[in-house]
Amino acid sequence: ELHDALLALRTEWPRLAQELELGRLSPQPGLPEGVREQLQALLSPGAARAAELRDECARGFEGIALRLWPQLEVVVVRAAHGSERLYCDSLRQADCQGLPFYCPFYQAAGALLGVNLWPKAPVPRFLLCPDWAFCEFLPCLASKEPRTVLLDELWEGREYGLVVTAQPGEYRCRTGEVLKVTGFHKQCPVVEPVRRESQTLSVRGENIPEEQFCQSLCRTLRMWPGARLIDYVCVESSLLGDSSGPCAPHYEVFMELQGLRDLSEGQRYKLDQCLQEDFPIYKSFRFKGSIGPLRLHLVGPRTFTRLREALGSPTAMPRVLREEQLLQLVQGSVIS
Repeated sequence: ELHDALLALRTEWPRLAQELELGRLSPQPGLPEGVREQLQALLSPGAARAAELRDECARGFEGIALRLWPQLEVVVVRAAHGSERLYCDSLRQADCQGLPFYCPFYQAAGALLGVNLWPKAPVPRFLLCPDWAFCEFLPCLASKEPRTVLLDELWEGREYGLVVTAQPGEYRCRTGEVLKVTGFHKQCPVVEPVRRESQTLSVRGENIPEEQFCQSLCRTLRMWPGARLIDYVCVESSLLGDSSGPCAPHYEVFMELQGLRDLSEGQRYKLDQCLQEDFPIYKSFRFKGSIGPLRLHLVGPRTFTRLREALGSPTAMPRVLREEQLLQLVQGSVIS
């Protein structure tokens, strides 16, 4: 919500300043209600405040948060996964420049599971609290059908799938979360959430995890001078049905960018090229022709704000869409 609100501030600030003088923000076309309410809460009304908003926004948006709220000390966030930290990185580099970010708690399957005791660490890691929920762990590299292990059986450096029974009377379930044990605090494990199993891309069994796809995407962005990534989602071509055409199974990626109005075919191919370099099995399938070339689409402003509204809060942004209705929403916003 903070990411969306500050993004809206970049385009709506002249109208916002005008309405601050009147004391209330009116509904604005194309601005979701939740974002409008967030901006209303962030910006106190008054003529002096409106003048301050105009002055600061006219100077640009790097560090705008500290310039508008000089007593702001920290940005408290929920993001734990690598691809979710995309929003933190975007804010840290621009609007919230100069501010520390802190993710205090780890939650999964509706349960509070851990606390972050290291607020200054660049990557959030969490001490699992034994009495908050009953947790079991499935080793990710087991050579045969894995059995669950408990807190005192975890090994540093290894990855585990998380199984949770949150409260008495609730069912034991696999959360789809994968955690990496980064160490121990006294005798209790410290973990870093690394990926969500449901967000793995796979059209031929190649299994590209979301955080590694995100790393390839960010590497590609550095080859597009002036481009700033707002958000992205991926789709496996099977969800497209007949509209995907007769070509081999492939990925389709929908991105919202700032700083570039369009991409050449050569620029678009860079992402497929980076994936081939980062994932030899993907490169092998591409060479054989059993996976087709990735297709990259640019979408218009606020596409992902509308997608988050459709998902409902506080659902984490999916990186691989599995529902046709959500896909149609994104497809309807393609501009290139």
